[in-house]
Parts: sequence; structure tokens; C-alpha cells
Amino acid sequence: MRIREGDPLEIYTDREGEVIFKKYSPIGELTSFAVQYADTLHKTCELCVVITDRDSSIATAGVPKKEFADKRVSPELEKIIESRTLYRYREGDKKLFAGEEGASHFISCAMPIITEGDIIGCVVSMRSEGEGELTAERAELETKLVQTAANFLSRQLES
Repeated sequence: MRIREGDPLEIYTDREGEVIFKKYSPIGELTSFAVQYADTLHKTCELCVVITDRDSSIATAGVPKKEFADKRVSPELEKIIESRTLYRYREGDKKLFAGEEGASHFISCAMPIITEGDIIGCVVSMRSEGEGELTAERAELETKLVQTAANFLSRQLES
């Protein structure tokens, strides 16, 4: 478990009095909602979606579950999350992966989820290696949908 300075922790004790620390993930409260949102984006727009907290994926749709379910985010995705800005893959750029290097899908578009100034996670749209370049209209739509999802999840955590 990686604990950063300022990360919230939950503290428990077991029956023997042993202290147990658990990293608190605010977006964890919305896991079932995030799963439904990812499924909806996949079914209506055919987007491959991964939603993460700061450490691992919490919801996937349209991508192999074994590659992403409960897996740590890659160092490349961590950098995108820490940047606090939208990331968009452009043809000719180095392909970044959300999970393990060489996975079947790479990051097409990613938007960090920021709530009350704190980075909570990220909404990521993925593309498979075999897909061609997106049309300008499709890329714009994908970007807007990912931004909308990140902003919506952020608002849900604020209320």
C-alpha cells in the first residue's frame, strides 16, 4: 500500500486489539454508480471506459476485466492524474497505458476527477491497438463525454 502525505486513512482495530490502517478512497463510495456510468458510456457510445481512484481501477466497461479490474494504475496514468488536466492521444504520440505495459488497450482520452481541489481519480477512455485514427467529430465527442463524466462524478462527491 502506498500512502502519500495527506492521504486520508481509516483506522480499525481487530478483536485482539491489533490496529489496522485502510486507505480511504472517497470515490469508493460511488463504486456502484461509477460502474453504471461506465457501462452506460460503453453501451450508448461504444466507448471503452476505465474509472479509477488514485491507486487502482474501480469500474470498467468494454475492456478486458482481467487487465484492469482492481489493478494499480500505471505510472503514465498517475502523471496524467497529477497533471489535473485533460489528456488526449494524438496520432503519432507515444501510446500510454492505464494498466500494464503492452496491454490490449491504450489511453485515448483521460480527465482527472477533482473534488474541492483534491484529486480523487480519473475517467479514462481507451482504444485498442487495432483501431484506426478517430475522426475529428468522434474525438471531440469522446473528449466531451469523458470531461462530463469526470465533472459529474466530482459533483456527486461534493454533495
